[in-house]
Amino acid sequence: MDTLRALSAFVHSVELGSLSGAARALDTTQPTVSKLVAGLERSLGVRLLRRAATGLSLTEEGQRFHERARRMLEDYGDAVADARAQVQQPRGLLRLSAPVTLGQRHLNAMAVEFLRLYPDIELELVLDDRFVDPREERIDVSLRVGGALPPDLVARHLGSWPRVLVASPDYVAARGKPRTPHDLLAHDYLRYAAGDDGVLLTGPDGAVAVPVRSRYRVNNAVALLDSVLAGAGVSLQPTWMVADLLAQGRLVRVLARHTGPAQELHLLYAPRRQLPLRVQVLVDFLAQRVAALPGASKAPRR
Repeated sequence: MDTLRALSAFVHSVELGSLSGAARALDTTQPTVSKLVAGLERSLGVRLLRRAATGLSLTEEGQRFHERARRMLEDYGDAVADARAQVQQPRGLLRLSAPVTLGQRHLNAMAVEFLRLYPDIELELVLDDRFVDPREERIDVSLRVGGALPPDLVARHLGSWPRVLVASPDYVAARGKPRTPHDLLAHDYLRYAAGDDGVLLTGPDGAVAVPVRSRYRVNNAVALLDSVLAGAGVSLQPTWMVADLLAQGRLVRVLARHTGPAQELHLLYAPRRQLPLRVQVLVDFLAQRVAALPGASKAPRR
């Protein structure tokens, strides 16, 4: 157990950036953490950390050792969790990352429900539109919308949601509805800032690319949707985002026989021989709840 304590002191010191931070996390004192790390270095015969007034840094040997030490601690934690799984409820801290809009519109409510179901779990929801690597940022589960799937992570497919063209009733009343895809050229088309102008649609006659240009582009999906609701123009939106607004009459479909490329949703997590019980229950919960979001299509899995 002394070796495990020393490994834990070393890993926490590296990841929290200081011996004092590790001491707080481990509920002990800084001299104790310093003694444990020094003892680990003596037993290995190498120096792992450089200590300076500006903080800690890893030596070359420490960099190589850190990742393996972290995995050893995770494996030990998994083994303990597996041994106790039959007699304990899921417990501990979970970190979940997801895109901002999906988190705001749906995941936040799911998180509150999850915490009610599992009172011994702490959940940290990290909303970020960039890709978050679960291993590098100590995220247990990442929900990914579209994009390439990393080959070294487990990707659990949750479903496909088509994109549909929508506008506000006020916009349609003022500007009319386009009757063909190329009628969009005479309308205000709003889009997400990333990517090129133009829109690809699929309808009864197959795929058609419309070279629309957008006078307004924004890099936040909630802001984009708010602009559509305010009557600023037509936009292509995933059905998980607008199904409730269409049902309420706050938005209307435009070119209802045409759809854009579907969005695929996946859960990503690091491959492990045995998922900790707390991670497993989160994965199963999200797989059920996210797959039930409105507007899902029956597209085949990738």
